[in-house]
Amino acid sequence: MKTKHEGSSTLTQGLVVTLTLAGLMSAYASTPSPQVDGKPQTQRNTQMSIKETVGGFLGAVLKHDPATMRQLANDDYIQHNPFIPTGLEAFIQLLPVLKQNGTTADNVRMFQDGNYVFMHNIWHNARPFGADEMVSFDIIRVDSSGKVAEHWDAMTALVKQTASGRTQTDGPVQTTDLDKTEANKAHARGFIEDILMGKNPSKLPDYISAEKYHQHNPGVKDGLSGVVEAVKYLTSKNNMFPYNKIHKVLGEGSFVLTISEG
Repeated sequence: MKTKHEGSSTLTQGLVVTLTLAGLMSAYASTPSPQVDGKPQTQRNTQMSIKETVGGFLGAVLKHDPATMRQLANDDYIQHNPFIPTGLEAFIQLLPVLKQNGTTADNVRMFQDGNYVFMHNIWHNARPFGADEMVSFDIIRVDSSGKVAEHWDAMTALVKQTASGRTQTDGPVQTTDLDKTEANKAHARGFIEDILMGKNPSKLPDYISAEKYHQHNPGVKDGLSGVVEAVKYLTSKNNMFPYNKIHKVLGEGSFVLTISEG
């Protein structure tokens, strides 16, 4: 039986328990911090799940709350977005820019693989990031002490009219088949290596069902035929993106996110 896939957004191949940032933000804000000598102290992150820690941190960013950010993240927080400086305090210095623009975010999907949380988000009033509305895959690593330690993202402008008629973010949001996580990760890696890296391109039908394939890349149509059409077009324009390295494969059940370079 062929595996059925959901399509990916631009920049990363993504299939990624719906937890909205607003909900996590409210949950975190309603939890009082322990106090010593009348002053709030850092919450023990062992009392928070990794997803709650990440949601609380991103909620604090959107609320322009540096105190909570300092509670939940390391001082040497590592930032891989090339337009944002690394280090927590350098990141905090950008909060006034987000506040001035009224930047907000809606979380569509949030999943976890070990100490990594990977998300699918929609950003509004996101001009500091490149466009009024942006779609992103965000990945956050939480260290062994339970603090936010590192962030990666891939952002692209939100597109209203797409080739498939689907949006960049619709589709399932809750994971299934948790017992198949490792097998699904291996399957996604195989797709990248065999098809996108060109090791065994004839195996394309083994990875993409001709019966049902939902595509969320705004420039590609649904179905196996849509992928074939897109590849032919890009190849004819000498514009086919060559994949040459897989950096990471993250998964939770039926959702897998691969981080690739080319």
